[in-house]
Amino acid sequence: MSQLTYTPIDEIPKILEEVRRGFRSGKAKSIAYRKEQIAQVGYLLQDHAERWKEAFLADLGRPPSETELLDLSPVFSEVRLAYDNVEKWAKPQRAPFSLNWFAMSPTTKAEPKGVVLIIAPFNFPLFLLLSPLVSAIAGGNAAVLKPSEMTPVASALLAELVPQYLDPELYRVINGGVPETTKAGIPIFQREIIVLELQWDHILYTGWFMPVPDAAPYSKVLSSIGNGRIARIVSAAAAKHLTPVTTELGGKNPVVIDPKCDLKTTTRRILWGKTSNAGQICLSPDYVLVPKDFQDTFVNAMKETFDAFYPDGPAKSDSLSRIVTEAHTNRIKRLLDETKGTVVFGGEVDVSKKYIAPTLVKDVAADDSLMSEEIFGPVLAVVPVKDVDEAIEFINERQETCLEACDNKFISKGIFRRSFSIMWCNVHLVFDNTESGSAVANEVVIQAGAYGLPVGGIGPSGSGYYTGKHAFDQFTHVRTSLNNPSWVDTIAFGGRFPPYRPGAMKMAKSVLFPPLPPRPGKKAAASASKRWGFWLLVALVGAASALLTKPGRRAVAQLKL
Repeated sequence: MSQLTYTPIDEIPKILEEVRRGFRSGKAKSIAYRKEQIAQVGYLLQDHAERWKEAFLADLGRPPSETELLDLSPVFSEVRLAYDNVEKWAKPQRAPFSLNWFAMSPTTKAEPKGVVLIIAPFNFPLFLLLSPLVSAIAGGNAAVLKPSEMTPVASALLAELVPQYLDPELYRVINGGVPETTKAGIPIFQREIIVLELQWDHILYTGWFMPVPDAAPYSKVLSSIGNGRIARIVSAAAAKHLTPVTTELGGKNPVVIDPKCDLKTTTRRILWGKTSNAGQICLSPDYVLVPKDFQDTFVNAMKETFDAFYPDGPAKSDSLSRIVTEAHTNRIKRLLDETKGTVVFGGEVDVSKKYIAPTLVKDVAADDSLMSEEIFGPVLAVVPVKDVDEAIEFINERQETCLEACDNKFISKGIFRRSFSIMWCNVHLVFDNTESGSAVANEVVIQAGAYGLPVGGIGPSGSGYYTGKHAFDQFTHVRTSLNNPSWVDTIAFGGRFPPYRPGAMKMAKSVLFPPLPPRPGKKAAASASKRWGFWLLVALVGAASALLTKPGRRAVAQLKL
């Protein structure tokens, strides 16, 4: 098993300079090179799948099947998507046709930004590190990866394999994390400070959890992945160099329950989403909004599902991950100790084993400890409300990252439908009257792995996206170009040159000034621009005809016909 070695601090600037030289070499401009490196990311995982499973079992106590489903599979999908589409994504795009501009061949092209820094958290060290890396490679960038020091076995394995599979001139790994404290009294790792002081061309930050002592004055504010305070530090450091930043900051994800839902399917999906990776997922259900008169029915169904998932109890189950650190375990324990709700099942905590049983708490109030921050663990709060309207109001009073809703219309094959069923009215009512980075019906969590869909939040939950074509767009900038032939000046654009002549300017303005939309309440009138556009087209056709009928041209034209 690989041993984690911290990158010497004085080596970090040298690594950046080496990678920047690799980028400037221009080799990443080649689509063939990009596809080769993208494929290598996939084989880095496939060739060592068993070692990755062992690493996450050691770091997170994670069942191997969860590693396959939640960490390996999404990266394979990203590799396939980018490999199959990078040529199309990178291809120059013609601007929408305009009679006034088409002769200049107006074009846009996605150009790489340069060297990308990707900082990933502990909960999904592969998906949240390698998926954006694939997109960065597709965009023609170089990249430096900073995995979490809280998954030492996985981070060591990554440092071992990356130089074996990827071009070390463009792709490198930095490891380490000695706690230091900022002037704001917030602990941040010394290597992150050094890294952030350097000038990057784009930073993707998906957070890291600070393993602070329970007695520390900031232990309650540094609660989980994607902490907004740390994101502000990252953004402020990036602002010094005007470096663009993409952030993924988690949040409290509500689930809205319709009383007519398919309870068995609904509770199975919710409990799975809450217990996968021990609830340490940024999209994991955080609390459930359920009508008051339906709360007991829902809770009883959740208890039946819990018993089915863990017939011998969760402590003995090999299907439940552990919490990443004792400090994180203590944080969740504090939330449970302070709740005024009623624990329906679970509640057992063993800090030394980093174990928290899947827990359901009902009758949770808006000001309860469980509602004070993102739980980021296997604890689910049930908040009773009057109806859907009150659920919407409750959600809008808080800033969310992902909205999840469950209703009763499941197709037998497990695919939910967008149909004419009246029950969908409630779903659309919730979606249309709330804001979130994503909104799903009849599901939880899995939208992050949906082929081609972006992953991202809004507001305090983050900005930007880091999967698929949307991530390619994040890691590239659009470069515009045109090529204006000299003959265009003889038709319209010649009027821009001094001395200005009224006739020439009139024609130029009629071509270049688009008409405004009809004034509200008024009937649209024919525009001068359209009239001049017609005659401009006639002039172009006439000019082309004249060229084709000149001696020496006619035979060529006939031959082409």
